[in-house]
Order: sequence, then structure tokens, then C-alpha cells
Amino acid sequence: MADRLAVDIGGTFTDVVLETADRPVTTKVLTTHAEPADGVMVGVAQVLERAGTNADAVGVVLHGTTLATNALIERRGAKTVLVTTEGHRDVLEMAFENRFEQYDLNIDRPQPLVPRRWRLTVPERMNAAGEVLTPLDSAAVTQLVPRLVEEGIESVAVGFLHGYANPAHEHLVRDVLGTALPDASITLASDVCPEIREFERFSTACANAYVKPLMSRYLADLRDRLNAFGVRCPFLMMTSGGGLCSVETAREFPIRLVESGPAGGAILAARIAAELELPRVVSLDMGGTTAKICLIDDGEPLLSRSFEVDRSYRFRKGSGLPVRIPVVEMVEIGAGGGSLASVDRLGRIQVGPQSAGSEPGPACYGRGGRHATVTDADVVLDRLDPTRFAGGTLHLNVDAARDVVEVDVAGPWGGAQGDVYEAANAVAEVVDENMAAAARAHAAEWGKEIASRTLIAFGGAAPIHAANIADKLELDAVLVPPAAGVGSAVGFLAAPVSYEVVRSRYLRLSAFDQSVLDEVMADMRAEAEAVVGPVAQGELSEIRRAYMRYVGQGFEIAVPAEVGTAEGLRSAFDAAYEQLYGRLIPGLDVEVLSWTLTLLAGSKGTRVHGSSSNARARTSTAAPGNDSRIARQDLPEGNPVVGPVAIVEDQTTTVVPAGFEARVDGYGNVILRRQP
Repeated sequence: MADRLAVDIGGTFTDVVLETADRPVTTKVLTTHAEPADGVMVGVAQVLERAGTNADAVGVVLHGTTLATNALIERRGAKTVLVTTEGHRDVLEMAFENRFEQYDLNIDRPQPLVPRRWRLTVPERMNAAGEVLTPLDSAAVTQLVPRLVEEGIESVAVGFLHGYANPAHEHLVRDVLGTALPDASITLASDVCPEIREFERFSTACANAYVKPLMSRYLADLRDRLNAFGVRCPFLMMTSGGGLCSVETAREFPIRLVESGPAGGAILAARIAAELELPRVVSLDMGGTTAKICLIDDGEPLLSRSFEVDRSYRFRKGSGLPVRIPVVEMVEIGAGGGSLASVDRLGRIQVGPQSAGSEPGPACYGRGGRHATVTDADVVLDRLDPTRFAGGTLHLNVDAARDVVEVDVAGPWGGAQGDVYEAANAVAEVVDENMAAAARAHAAEWGKEIASRTLIAFGGAAPIHAANIADKLELDAVLVPPAAGVGSAVGFLAAPVSYEVVRSRYLRLSAFDQSVLDEVMADMRAEAEAVVGPVAQGELSEIRRAYMRYVGQGFEIAVPAEVGTAEGLRSAFDAAYEQLYGRLIPGLDVEVLSWTLTLLAGSKGTRVHGSSSNARARTSTAAPGNDSRIARQDLPEGNPVVGPVAIVEDQTTTVVPAGFEARVDGYGNVILRRQP
């Protein structure tokens, strides 16, 4: 079996996993933000050297990255123009015409990626059925060219009213501008997001156009570097929806990559839940910059078609940049190892959302960081082994951590509370409560209970904080899988090659037309096969969904559409609606606004490494004694380790506090439970 290489670029660390026939080899290197490929190649070289193998032994590369997300957040994408229908240039600015925080008079709405002077219009108009009301004025499109050249425009987004119903006018603009500006990148809203609701569609098209030149250059550069290094094999990208696609597809639709890393973590947790038959799970992926929380029932994570990038107002819904893409539904908060800790004017400790990242990183990294972070607090609390952090690639400076915690937290706290250890403990408590509160709110928003779930913890920082979070949420157990510190990258290895296609095609169940359904499904299948076919292995399977609502409602719910009849759709809608809202509304007709088809190659990925009967051999069967630290490979299978103790491995540390005990199961997972 050929080796498989997985790479996940995060805000602080780049994780690399090489899966060989014998064992996985992992590493963490600091993310190189100026040239992300530099950090990737360093990590690739490290794992190949440690595995004692050559680059030509790698059979596939799987990659997820935050590069597109960071470009959107930091507003460092391409100079982008939006070409839209005459009279509708301000759709991006008007948004939903609401206030995401009703009583705060000082809220700042997220600024559009495309400023008003670069939102250009041309005469044209379609109706909702895709019929031409006003033909496109091609001369008006041609007249835009000199201005685009003068402004140095790199990328163009094209979005017309009702372009999802008939993209002909958008295609004409692409043809005209593509001929006149051969070096410009062009994104059509009808390609990226062929759905109703012009604001979300235009926003998604602009976001794709904004990051497309950057991502296209990066992916081409990384592929060339891998080839030059000797890694000449299929190169697949992780998408936000939990599937893999080709680099060519990713370069065309980079907006689908914005949550690719976190999606890999959710896939890992879902696969573990399915293999161990855990019916209800909550996953916690805590890295250096953010924490991601996902609910998983019966081995399946929640899925959605909407996402907001960079929620700027206390992570409140509506304060970010909306994009319509397939995404694993999760809540993400600014709570990571690098999250900054401070004391506000009221004497309250605040943690995040700002982060020290990898440049300069926490003070304990010794790279110039001057402010207290969660990792600095964990160092003060003696939760981390200074000599084994990130596999020994970073030697943590304990004195620097104590100094910044004293200056930024303990000192401003003042009085009897000025003790550095107590201040560090308070920082940890605040960040743990922030994550617990986010998990409660996320579960309530989806009508689900959080209590009695199993917490699956991964990412460099999650196992450190998992037991305390589980205690706050009244959870039964914490599971820390093998290679948890690079969990999202491991999740890439379990992801299927897949692609989701969407179409908005209105249909009332009372006037159900089978030919409409057959036509739209055949159209979506053909598009998905064009993406999945060239990189697929094995049989192809479909997942169909309809986005349905009662007539007169403003929002839809996702409903399984495997039974493509009026009766089957109504039955599936009733079941989904009652599960979500607890009741049905009698006597109302139901309508479908959009349809999706996900095409998967073969099974849903492969077995998670380590979560199988082939658990790794233990190097010791002796109890750890009274030492406060023990290496994970020395844990005895079955026999409990009683806290307080820190279980140390190369990429993370699992903290077992007093009142908890830890066992290793037959799959190599560390299971934490409260002592009886």
C-alpha cells in the first residue's frame, strides 16, 4: 500500500501526517504566513526522514488550509470588481437590511469585499423563471474594459439577478471580459452559488473572486514544490463540506476551502463515533488560534449550506461575511493556545479572540511574544513539558511565561489575587467556560442536548482543557484519539472524494412534477461526475437533499430526498420539521426551493488510523507510579491512571485532573472518566 500524506495549515501550526503501512508519522511546524508552502515543505521533509522513506513512496497528498479564510479576514485578497444588474450595485451593502445587535447603537457592519467604486453595472434583466426581460447590452460590457485595466483589476465577479435560473447573461460577460482581459480571473455567481437570494449569491461570488488569484498561485506553487521534491502523485484538497476534490476544482472554487481544516477534525470525530458505536458525541478541536465545536449524532456531523467568515461582533450571527457553500456545521470561537489574555477596566479577565498566532506566538515560544496567552498560562500551571512541546521542536521558556502572566493578568488583577499561579488558573477557567458556553449555545440553537455526550478532543490544546470542559458540561467521558495533536490532518485520511452540487428549482408538493425533479437531479449528477470522476476510485453513490419549508415561511430546512415522490418528500419533511421544532403545522402546503446532490466515490473514506483492532504495541505494562507526567506510549492498556497526571506525547498533552482517571482502550484511545 502506498503511503498517504496529509497536511493541515492552521493559524499557528502546520500539521503533517504520513500514513505508512506500519504506523503514522506526525509532526508540527510553525505556520509560515508569508509563504505557507515553506512550512509545508519543512513538515513533509521531517515526516519522510522520520519514517525512513522516500518521496516517491507517497501515493496521494491530502491538503487543507486556512489560507483562503485568512485572506478574507485580513482583507489581503485580489483587487476585485463586481459586475451586476443595473440598479443593484448596492446589494452587497444593503445585505439583509437588519441589525444583528438591535440595541447597540455603535455596531459596525462588515464592510463588503468589493468597495462601491468597483461595483459596476450593465443593462440586463432576467425574471425568476429565467426568461429574458432586458437583453444584455454587450457594448456596455466592452466599455468597462478600459476602467478595469486602469484600476489594475485582478479578479472579476459577475452576478446578475436571477442568474441561477438562467446564466446566459453571465456567460456572455465572461466571454467578453475573458477575451479582453486574458490575465484576469473571472468568477460567475451562477457557477459558485446557483441558488436564490441575491445577497448571499453575490457575496459568495465576490469572496471566491477575492481569494481566487491568491489560492490559485499558492496551490500551483505547492504542487510544483512537491513535484520538485519527488512527491509526484494525486493531490487532493479537503473541502468545507467534509469531502475531497482535485486541485483544479479547488483553484476554480477556493471559497469551498474556508473551513477545510475544521471539517477534517469533524470527519475524524464522526468516524471514531461510528467505529466505537457512540451514538451522541461532541467534538472539540482546539488549536493555537481557535476552538471548533461540532455535534455528531449516529456517526454523522451536522451539515449546512451557509457560513459566515470573520464574525466581528462577539461571534454573533449576522456580523460576518456570509457565503453559501457546503459546510460541516460547527461553532468556532477565538479560544486557542495563542489567544491573548488581559484584564479589562472592570477587573475581569478576558481571553481572545485576538491571537498571538505563530508570529511571534506566545511568550513561552521565545520568538518575541510580549503578551500573555492561554499557552503561557498552561506553562505556568505546569501542564506542558517544556522539552517535548511540538515534538521537541520548541523548547518552552517557563520564566517568560510567568513574566507575561504576571504583567498582563496577575498585576492588573491586583490585591490578594495578584498571585501568578492563581492568575494563570483563572485564564484557563475563563477560556474553558467560553468553550463550554459556546457548546451549550450551539446545541440549543439546533434543538439538541449537550449533556451525557462523549467529548472527543483533538488539536494541540484540546486534550489539555478537555476534562475541565467536560466537567462543566456534565459529560460522561472524554476520548483522546491517537495522534490527537494533529487530529484534523488525520481526519483528511478518513474523508471521501466527494462533491456537492446545488440548484434552485421551485416546486410545490401540491403541484408536484416528476419531470422537474428528474431533470434537476440529472443535471446535478452530470456536474458532480465531471468533478469527481477524474479522481474517483470505486463506485459512485449519491446523497440527495431538498431544502423545504411551509408555504409562507422565510427559511428552509434540509430534508433527505432519496425517495423522489411527493409522498416521500412530504413524509421526510414532516419527520425533519418535527424533530427540529417539536411540532407540525396542519393544513399547510410545502414547497421546495433548492436541491442538492452529493456524489461520493466508494465508501466514506477509510478507517481512522489507531481506531481499529490493530492498536499499537505498548512499550510498558507497568503502572506509572506517582510521577506527575507519563509518556502516552508507556500507558498500560486497561489499568487506570489516576489524576492529577499529564499524559505527554509529541503533539499534545492530555491533562487528567484530580477526580478523574484515564484508561487506554483496545483501539489506542485514552478515555477519561470521573472516579467513582
